[in-house]
Amino acid sequence: MPTLKAPLTLEFPFTRSLGPVQSAFLSGLRHRTLLGVRTASGQVLCPPTEYDPATAAELRDLVEVAPTGTVTTWAWNPRPRPFQPLATPFAWVLVRLDGADTALLHALDAPGPEQLHSGMRVRVRWAGERTGAITDIACFEPYESENGHQPAPHSGEFDDMTTLFTAPARLDYTYTPGRAPTDHLTALADHRIVGERCPSCHKVYVPPRGACPTCGVATAERVEVGPRGTVTTFCIVNIKAKNLDIEVPYVYAHIALDGADLALHGRIAGIPYDQVRMGLRVEPVWTGDARHPDHYRPTGEPDADYDAFKELI
Repeated sequence: MPTLKAPLTLEFPFTRSLGPVQSAFLSGLRHRTLLGVRTASGQVLCPPTEYDPATAAELRDLVEVAPTGTVTTWAWNPRPRPFQPLATPFAWVLVRLDGADTALLHALDAPGPEQLHSGMRVRVRWAGERTGAITDIACFEPYESENGHQPAPHSGEFDDMTTLFTAPARLDYTYTPGRAPTDHLTALADHRIVGERCPSCHKVYVPPRGACPTCGVATAERVEVGPRGTVTTFCIVNIKAKNLDIEVPYVYAHIALDGADLALHGRIAGIPYDQVRMGLRVEPVWTGDARHPDHYRPTGEPDADYDAFKELI
């Protein structure tokens, strides 16, 4: 049987509100101003934090540091990935900005790794368009200068304060299932649901994992289960997901298939969302040439007794 594999992308925007320290730091970047924060011991942290990492005391004493600094350590990146700071080979560096006692992580534009060393002097290269994000620093570049900068007090106030921060999180990878998931997926293409039985505890797990999650021993005995099952628990989804053509509200449930000892999850349709309940008997619905059920619908059978599925909740 050929090895199955599929490209997968996990992507979502992460938005958070900013406190006064982070708001000042990102707002400063828009104005080509680098801010740190001073601790009670006199250390200057840049990037600034809202709490002292040593004492957990709240920090608010903002100071301006220089756009020049010293590389403390580095790693060469010969093959930049999409969305990284530079499209050509570059170095990831930790830079201790002049006036700061901690280092900031960013990219360094350099001809090659042979030009790099800890202790080299660099400066900020600002982005042409700045929005109040760490990308307002386009990168660092080599720059010969002396370190004579003393941090100066700063109010942290700017005309256009950045109060929200949105970062796109994205992970691209290729998934290759093992033997047991491959058998499961192959059976689904024939509208069959196959799990595996543990030789020790004799429980049947769907989807199979190739090993019993309870006993830790390998599983190999294939067992066809379902296709009908019982709703053990569920949630009502009221937020529409991007690129998902399903109208809200809808119900997502854990379903214990007949003959299985582990509940899998699936969408419930064919019934008003407010009529879905624990114990509801359901069956899978395939559409077109899909390799897995599109959703589950009520079978019309009487609800299962709670004692029949309570161990699978």
